[in-house]
Amino acid sequence: MATVLMVDDSKTSRKILKEVLEKGGFEVIGEAVNGEEGYLKYKELKPDIVTMDITMPVMDGIESLSLIKHADENAKVVMITAAGQKEKMVDALKRGAEEFITKPFDENEVLTTLKKIVP
Repeated sequence: MATVLMVDDSKTSRKILKEVLEKGGFEVIGEAVNGEEGYLKYKELKPDIVTMDITMPVMDGIESLSLIKHADENAKVVMITAAGQKEKMVDALKRGAEEFITKPFDENEVLTTLKKIVP
């Protein structure tokens, strides 16, 4: 079972995503409310996949992604963010994000995307 760290400042988004992931056979081993906390938890927990929001306080998802990829070039990070942030999504992909999913997300799209990254 693949392990997941969720990084999102929205408690509601984390709750919904956690339910989707656990129902889909993933193990959520940690949650973070901003990019800085996400980076620190990544180093501590070493999850198989990180789901990362882009717009967050303290440190955004793009900066956190860069730090995670610098610490571990094999890290698997999937950006999950609101529609209409195309420039930021392109930036995230250039910095090493595996994929991106737009909110509101579709349960099947989330599971299909994550299972493609960690079969």
